[in-house]
Amino acid sequence: VQLQASGGGLVQPGGSLRLSCAASGSTSIINVMGWYRQAPGKQRELVAFITSGGSTTYAATVKGRFTISRDNAKNTVYLQMPSLKPEDTAVYYCTAGRYIEQYWGQGTLVTVSS
Repeated sequence: VQLQASGGGLVQPGGSLRLSCAASGSTSIINVMGWYRQAPGKQRELVAFITSGGSTTYAATVKGRFTISRDNAKNTVYLQMPSLKPEDTAVYYCTAGRYIEQYWGQGTLVTVSS
């Protein structure tokens, strides 16, 4: 399974971004898709994940603010990020597989700064 993430960039506080991650290869094995992030000097942390059935789990820091969704026909997972804060600045990594963290994509940098 290969994962290609996109959608990062520089945004002002309060702005929005939508990340996308498209899976290719042996996509039939994919059950879970999700996002992690790693801020400078910090450990990688879970942001959210979604199962093939649509069940979602969010980190407490983003719950109620970010929305994860997926298009199973396109093997793509999305992360809608409104109301961004400087503390959301990080490299965001896509993950997918039969279980979370089985496969990883390259990161996409999100910078929230004025």
